[in-house]
Amino acid sequence: MKATAKAHTNIALIKYWGKRDDALILPTNSSLSLTLDGFYTTTTVDFQEDLLQDRFILDNQPVEGEAYRRVTEFLDLIRRIAGKENLYADVHSTNDVPTAAGFASSASGFAALAAAGTKAIGLELSDRELSRLTRQGSGSACRSIYGGFAEWEMGNNADGSDSYAVPIAPAEHWDIRVAAVVLSSTMKKVSSRSGMKRTVETSPFYSGWVDTIPNDLLEIKEAIHAKDFEKTGSIAEANCLKMHATTLAADPPFTYWHDTTMRVMQTVQEMRENGIPAYFTIDAGPNVKVLYLPENEENIKKTLRNIPGVSDVILSKSGSGISYL
Repeated sequence: MKATAKAHTNIALIKYWGKRDDALILPTNSSLSLTLDGFYTTTTVDFQEDLLQDRFILDNQPVEGEAYRRVTEFLDLIRRIAGKENLYADVHSTNDVPTAAGFASSASGFAALAAAGTKAIGLELSDRELSRLTRQGSGSACRSIYGGFAEWEMGNNADGSDSYAVPIAPAEHWDIRVAAVVLSSTMKKVSSRSGMKRTVETSPFYSGWVDTIPNDLLEIKEAIHAKDFEKTGSIAEANCLKMHATTLAADPPFTYWHDTTMRVMQTVQEMRENGIPAYFTIDAGPNVKVLYLPENEENIKKTLRNIPGVSDVILSKSGSGISYL
């Protein structure tokens, strides 16, 4: 009972930031993302009759502690659905994503785990069912089921049955590019989960942030379908800044930005002033993602790599959804 799946990361253009239910990972707002081809996780799940507990190997290293607990608890969900609660798995995962440095490695990680795990145990789930399940491992992972642009609908039901991602436009709809500007590969001081929780509970800016989301979503979906880059980029950049503003008002306040983060943001704004369309977005980490069009790729890459403090610039196109190997 073995299967291998590959999933790509996604970058949220309309951010997910806050939960209304921590246990089921139900968000306080809907969100929208672009799946990237440049970052991915490949996972093999092998359910074996003779195992007495799950084993988890990540990048050839045994995993213990909190990361192991999250994987085994997610496998428990799969086992319950399949009615095979005493069947344990050997899990081997390779992560081509800087873990916990703002590149949503949990998104590709849990999407690949969900796809490989359900396939290995014999479940045949629709994309919507797989997305709903994947959400319970990592919220943003539910969007990585799909390629291109996807929206995670927050839903209203207490059981989470209507909270899942839906495709908005496939990868081939629009050749929009993303430059991942790597500033730090170190672990974050404040994890996404704890930072999110602190913000929801203490930031006076939070309710204002949530109130802006419906209009942001409506406007950016119109822009994506029309392939309006200026509108898409400007909405994404503003949405990012609003999200990060909520962390500065949390108690105690915090930020994911480094000084180099600010330099990259300023450089992107200067490029726009000089006639090169580019927009930034930042998740819960210091690294910056820059949206651009293919005709400006060489100029964008050269400019970003020349910024002091930038260690790498990795270019991505719109990526595909789940694949089985």
